[in-house]
Amino acid sequence: MPEPRPGQFFMIEASKGTDPLLKRAFSLFRKTGRGVQILYRIRGKGTEILKDMKEGSELEVIGPLGTCYPLPSVNAIPLVIAGGIGIASVFSFVEQLAGRAMVFYGARTKNDLLMLDEMKGFAKEIRVSTDDGSAGQKGTIADSLSSFLSNLHSPIPNYRIYACGPHLLLKIVSEIAREHKIPSYISMEEHMACGIGACLGCVVKTRDGYTRVCKEGPVFESKEIVW
Repeated sequence: MPEPRPGQFFMIEASKGTDPLLKRAFSLFRKTGRGVQILYRIRGKGTEILKDMKEGSELEVIGPLGTCYPLPSVNAIPLVIAGGIGIASVFSFVEQLAGRAMVFYGARTKNDLLMLDEMKGFAKEIRVSTDDGSAGQKGTIADSLSSFLSNLHSPIPNYRIYACGPHLLLKIVSEIAREHKIPSYISMEEHMACGIGACLGCVVKTRDGYTRVCKEGPVFESKEIVW
């Protein structure tokens, strides 16, 4: 298997049978000495089946697939935005940056914040937001990011934004990045059927027309997306 890189994903079968029939897309969460890890939330039949699997079970996996997060230059400051289960995509990227990344991590409640303590070991700083105020600042990560950037003294430092999360969050983060003239990269979360660009089931609209998330993405420069 090629060396997986942060931002890439795998297509994993949930069952040897026909229900569910299609593989599911999961971001690379972390690479260890034993292999790769994925992090997922139970949402349907496929993840219910995965939850009940025992050590030693064998499943068909395709990957790593797609594009990865581009590394920032040595003098750039990475701002990493993780919304909910979007932490699965950016976790290994923050780990790779080894103390350089400022992380904005948000979820609905404190119970939806995953791997927070683990990430504290290698993030430069973590700013937590929850919708209900049960952990960190009450509000959204987009509000936290906007407030942080708006309170900076000119000139704005050499930032780079990286984000993964719900579609609306990515749209707002892209608008904030454009407003502050900060290059930004987003990982699009779309349903995928094949993962290799054949079925065209995961296309998004870009400046150059419709583009496959599984093949040309999932990581895009945000200014290329037509929201």
